[in-house]
Amino acid sequence: MSGGDAPPETGSGRPAVLDGADPSVIEEGGTAAQSEPSPYRKIIHVDMDAFYASVEQRDNPELRGKPVAVGGSAARGVVAAASYEARAFGVRSALPSVTAKRKCPDLIFVPPRFDVYRAVSAEIRAIFAEHTNLIEPLSLDEAYLDVTENHQGIAVATTIAELIRTRIKAVTGLNASAGISYNKFLAKIASDQNKPNGQFVITPRMGPAFVEALPVKKFHGVGPATAAKMQRLGIETGADLKAKPLSFLQQHFGKSGSWYYWIARGIDERPVEPDRPRKSVGAEDTFATDIFELEAARAELLPLAAKVWRCCEAHGIRGRTVTLKVKYADFQQITRSQTVAVPATDQSEIEAICFALLEQIFPVSKGIRLLGVTLSSLAETSDLGGGQLRLAI
Repeated sequence: MSGGDAPPETGSGRPAVLDGADPSVIEEGGTAAQSEPSPYRKIIHVDMDAFYASVEQRDNPELRGKPVAVGGSAARGVVAAASYEARAFGVRSALPSVTAKRKCPDLIFVPPRFDVYRAVSAEIRAIFAEHTNLIEPLSLDEAYLDVTENHQGIAVATTIAELIRTRIKAVTGLNASAGISYNKFLAKIASDQNKPNGQFVITPRMGPAFVEALPVKKFHGVGPATAAKMQRLGIETGADLKAKPLSFLQQHFGKSGSWYYWIARGIDERPVEPDRPRKSVGAEDTFATDIFELEAARAELLPLAAKVWRCCEAHGIRGRTVTLKVKYADFQQITRSQTVAVPATDQSEIEAICFALLEQIFPVSKGIRLLGVTLSSLAETSDLGGGQLRLAI
C-alpha cells in the first residue's frame, strides 16, 4: 500500500511478451483464427466495486441504496471504503470521518469486518483459480490474472473476464469490474473505464494512442505530487510525457524516469507474479503547505498510520519494525526506525511509535513537505500463535 506517488518496480523496459499469444483474443469478438500468433500477453485486472461497502450492503438489506462508509465515525476516524451512493457526495477512502459526515450528513458509518472481507476474497480467489494459476493479488479486492494460457483453453480474454465477473456475482452477490489488455499497466487503467460492473479492453492497436490521450494524473504510479510536478514541467498528457527524452525524465524523476518513459509508450514488461511475498506495508502523503509544528505533523501522521493498519487487518499481517519517512522542503530525506520485540496488535501502537520517532526530529529548521509510515518485519497473524500480544518498546 502506498501514497500513490511511487511507481511499480520495473525491469529493463522491454515490451511484455509471451510466445503464442494473439492480440485479437483481447478484443471484443476476436478469435484465435483471425490472425497469426503474436508475442503479446493477455492480462486481466479484476477490481471489485466498492468492496467493503458492498459486502456490508449485501449482508444488511437496510443499507442498500444508502450512502455507507466503512470505518470509524469518531473524531479521529478515517473512511476505509465508501459505497457508490456515498461517493456521489465526494466521500472517498482515507477521508477523515468528520469531513465525510460534513460532505454527506446522511452518511451511515459501519465498523469494518475484515474477517468477512477475507473470507469473501478467498471465494473470489478460488474463482480466479478456475481459469489460471498466474494470479497476483494486489489487495483483498483486486488482482492481476495472466490468461494467455488458461485451464479451459479459451482463446478470447474478454470472454474469460465475462465468465469471471458472472461467476463472482453468482457466488458472492457482488459486482466486479475488469480491464483487459496486453500488459499490467494498461489492464489496470482499463478496469476503471466502465466502473461499476463493467469491463473495458485496450488492444495492442489501441494502446499507444490511448496512453497518449490519457491525463498523466490517471496513470497508475503517478500520484498527486508527481502529477503536479509534471504539470510544472509542461507534462499533462501521455503525449506530453512521451515527447520528453529519457534523460530529461531521469533528471527530474530519478529512477522513476525510466518507468514513465516506457509507460508513455504503452510498454510494461512486468509479469504477473503469483504469491509474491509482501516485505512491507506503507503510506505517505505530500503536503500542499510545508509543516513546521510538531502537532501539525502528528495530525498528518494519524491517517497514514490508519492506512497502514487497515492494510494489516485486510491481509491478516502484523509487523515489528516501524519506519518514519520525512522529506523536507529542500527534498532532503531522512528515515527513523524502531523495531519492537513482538508485532503491534492495534493501530494505537503504531501511532505511539510514529509519534516517538517524530519527536526525535523536532524542532525543525526547515519545513516538512512529506511524511511516510512503513511497517516491516512482517508475519501473518496465523503464524503468531494464540494469546494477546503485548508491545515491548
